[in-house]
Amino acid sequence: MSIDTQAEPDRVEGAPHPRETRDLIGQGAAERAFLSAFAAERLHHGWLITGPRGLGKATLAWRIARFLLATPDPDGDGGMFGAPPPPETLAIAPDHPVMRRTMALSESGLKLLRRAWDDKAKRLKTQLTVEEVRELKTFFSLSSTDGGRRVVIVDSADEMNPSAANAILKLLEEPPARTVLLLISHQPSQLLPTIRSRCRELRLTPLSAPDMAAALAQAGADIAPQDAEALAALSAGSVGAALRLLNLDGLKLYGELIALLASLPDLDRPRAIALAESVSARGREERLDLLFSLLDLTVFRLARTGVTGVPPLPEAARGEAQAMSRLAPTPATGRAWASLAQSSGDRARHGRAVNIDPAALVLDSLLRLRDCAADQVRALA
Repeated sequence: MSIDTQAEPDRVEGAPHPRETRDLIGQGAAERAFLSAFAAERLHHGWLITGPRGLGKATLAWRIARFLLATPDPDGDGGMFGAPPPPETLAIAPDHPVMRRTMALSESGLKLLRRAWDDKAKRLKTQLTVEEVRELKTFFSLSSTDGGRRVVIVDSADEMNPSAANAILKLLEEPPARTVLLLISHQPSQLLPTIRSRCRELRLTPLSAPDMAAALAQAGADIAPQDAEALAALSAGSVGAALRLLNLDGLKLYGELIALLASLPDLDRPRAIALAESVSARGREERLDLLFSLLDLTVFRLARTGVTGVPPLPEAARGEAQAMSRLAPTPATGRAWASLAQSSGDRARHGRAVNIDPAALVLDSLLRLRDCAADQVRALA
């Protein structure tokens, strides 16, 4: 089966698709929670897999789906020869037929619900619609295979429109026999409370630096150990965000921001102008988006340094701790930077919405950093 990777909304650029990712790194607690329910024969029909983007939620959903389709039900009475030991992992053999069929999206016991391709508009739909959910009627009408179990992955539940959400809710309220629904959600608080209440939650957590290094290596990225620490810090432990940073040379961008920060309150204007121009040319919209995200993060880390009295460690760029300790030495300065984080972010978003020149927007944000730094220096004098 040929798969159009350009039409897969659940694929991160520069990384294997979650169905192609063999190992889930750093999320052992979530795996053990599911295995425990399975072994105890308390397998809930609805599971809500939550956490920020890029932590491996879809990878976990595919691992669970393959496991359920390849693994017989636990034998509660043990039969003539006693009960087999409970499974210790969600992994199945690489050459298992279920593995091959799920890789090719040809597994009859699995249905993936995600935003569909709009042939008329020639792009992906912006929402997961009720039409996609209605396809489950055909799926459920087919003969069940592989032990009679069927699995539905919804990636992501956040993208369901109201009609689709209500249709999924009805399935959770009246689930078909031997069916498990796996709902992936980046913002579960935005879902219908009734959907959340009918699911058991598996919450994923941010990755540590060692786990980040292992996950990036699995995705094919070759990075130095110190870069893994920086990526873990700047991505909040999200592999997806770390890959975006790598793809867009985000570590270099953040290093430039910290170099400018070190020059405050006397902003290095030539360097600031060069940075603004480097992200403002046509076709560099993703780098511009990333720069504004990193600007927000820079000011947030300044605010936290002032409030806690502890600079970010390990550093995500050379000289970061020294620059932030100098510019945010007290809780009062931390609060001033926190105020700037809110106002500057709102100002940049408004400027982009009304199509102000990107280079001018970047310079405006950097000048506001300069002004805030000057205010703090005067206040401390």
